[in-house]
Amino acid sequence: MNRGRRTHALRVSSCAQHNRSVAGFTLIELMVAMLLGLIVIGGVSSVFLANQQVYRTNAALSDVQDNTRMAFEMLAQDIRNAGLTGCDSSGSGNITSVLKNSPGGGGTVWWANWNNALIGYGAGTAADPAPPAATPAVAGNDSLQLIGANNAGLSISSHSTATTTFTLNETSPDLAIGDAMIVCDPQFSAIFQSTSYNSAAKTLGYSTLTTTPGNYSNILASTGVPYAFGANASIARLSAVDWYIGATPPPVVGGFSLYRVQLVNNAGVLGTTTDEMVRNVTAMRIQYLQSGNAAFGPASSITNWGAVSAVQVQLTLQSTDQRAGVDAKPITRVFTASTTARNRVN
Repeated sequence: MNRGRRTHALRVSSCAQHNRSVAGFTLIELMVAMLLGLIVIGGVSSVFLANQQVYRTNAALSDVQDNTRMAFEMLAQDIRNAGLTGCDSSGSGNITSVLKNSPGGGGTVWWANWNNALIGYGAGTAADPAPPAATPAVAGNDSLQLIGANNAGLSISSHSTATTTFTLNETSPDLAIGDAMIVCDPQFSAIFQSTSYNSAAKTLGYSTLTTTPGNYSNILASTGVPYAFGANASIARLSAVDWYIGATPPPVVGGFSLYRVQLVNNAGVLGTTTDEMVRNVTAMRIQYLQSGNAAFGPASSITNWGAVSAVQVQLTLQSTDQRAGVDAKPITRVFTASTTARNRVN
């Protein structure tokens, strides 16, 4: 009888021990585990969000820097060529323009006026005539007009004033009838519109017929007497550009861009075309160094544009990502670069 009781007690003890071993977590242990899990998840999420914001910020800064570099490189190239004839290092020279819409022909078109080879517009000056009505300049910003010879210059083999024809030493696929051209030697420089071009014969004509606006004279000298440019005189297409800030085209709303107006030849008709060059440029301030002055000054302070030897451009740019900065706003940076008009420096 006692033996049966002991066996029953052992069985009860064994079952109690088994029940205790599979009892699981208590409520407190479960809550502690959940809290620790939430802390870990929160930490991981915080690191992820921080890294994501750092990535967005770095990408936005890279975007701003790339746009800045591109804008200044293009601006600097045009500024350096301002006033370039291909011969006279000062950019002034004895220059005449026979284009009908130049001042000599009674015209007022900006790209035909060599006197404005480098001129700026801003507060306190006349309005810039270059920006088209379809893409006007944004008020409160400066703009810059630059005229000079295109980099790809050619040279003359001979010049016949009787037939108003140049024979070139080289041929070029870039030349076409109706191009605005500039020719120079150490004595004279002249701007005209070509009226014929034969690549096989390497001849370029400049009569007073057929093109628009055309030439009001075929005498390429300020003396009024026919002048023959000598062998190896320089000849190149004329470059005329204007830089300004305008509204970014649709579908973008409220944005601003850096624009470039340039002289083009449309099948024998000279005109301009406007291109959006860099987006998210919200402001442009320009100052100029006039010979004899100790410091740069705004356009309104310049008394002799022919004596301006350097241009200082300040651009304000925003990131494309409109929420990359503090308080979910775009990143904004201001950059300044100074460029010498190399044809104005002896």
